[in-house]
Amino acid sequence: MTPMKKIGFLSFGHWTPSPQSQTRSAADTLLQSIELAVAAEQLGADGAYFRVHHFARQLASPFPLLAAVGARTSKIEIGTAVIDMRYENPLYMVEDAGSADLIAGGRLQLGISRGSPEQVIDGWRYFGYRPAEGTSDADMGRRHAEVFLDLLRGEGFAEPNPQPMFPNPPGLLRIEPHSQGLRERIWWGAGSNATAVWAAKLGMNLQSSTLKNDETGEAFHVQQAAQIRAYRAAWKEAGHTREPRVSVSRSIFALMNDRDRAYFGGERGGEDQIGFIDPQTRAIFGRSYAAEPDALIEQLRQDEAIAEADTLLLTIPNQLGVAYCTHAIEAILTHVAPALGWR
Repeated sequence: MTPMKKIGFLSFGHWTPSPQSQTRSAADTLLQSIELAVAAEQLGADGAYFRVHHFARQLASPFPLLAAVGARTSKIEIGTAVIDMRYENPLYMVEDAGSADLIAGGRLQLGISRGSPEQVIDGWRYFGYRPAEGTSDADMGRRHAEVFLDLLRGEGFAEPNPQPMFPNPPGLLRIEPHSQGLRERIWWGAGSNATAVWAAKLGMNLQSSTLKNDETGEAFHVQQAAQIRAYRAAWKEAGHTREPRVSVSRSIFALMNDRDRAYFGGERGGEDQIGFIDPQTRAIFGRSYAAEPDALIEQLRQDEAIAEADTLLLTIPNQLGVAYCTHAIEAILTHVAPALGWR
């Protein structure tokens, strides 16, 4: 069992023109995301993480946002969960990630993945990518990830112009700017046990969300805990010298007042859900937690995957606004985390 060390928030960054929403435009969502990260840092939270979706009224291109958060904060980890690598040019991404990490003083924690079902069919096609003959879009995402990881090592590979506009350092050139140490702060969002093992072999940290392939029919948290143990075993077998990081995401709401009960009281006693993320893949979706703090503490004690992880990402209802999301995070940090030994 790993005692919880870090607690952050995860925002999907939704917006909608509905009058009930506090985020009615992309600008609202982006600017409020920065403000929430600042507020979370002041509360003593450890991380501000953002989901990436394309063709949707949600956060997409992450690096301008990560850089802006990095410029406005000084301690909090800033990350993604996750960037869909099917859509990414790994070389350009190294430049973007290096720049944002340098602005943040080395605080980026980038979650990447092969991606999930999106708003459009094969959206990566519109970004100019297609799988190589005989391979799948998932293979393409993993290949882009491998190239990205290799480039982050900062070794030269490009032949310099013999008559450059500006003087070059000796030897082959690398992508600049290079941020030392970022390679060890890349996480893989694994939907199955096999991809968690693959991520361990490549030396990536592990992000496991509220959704995974239903591989055994057991409760979600039991399957997720088994996935984490398989990952740690593969990490050890690969012979990496550093200790890996493991995060899990959860929807957890402490019901502190009538407003909390109005929003989330209906989720008391939530259960896992089964569904299909594509015709071939049966998936299990982890339950939400919503209860008064004492009851919440007892429920969370039973969650085996949280016990196995060192980082917990709290999914927040960003359309309810910065003040409410700050309250929801503070309630967990103050009234729940200490009793569970997470703080």
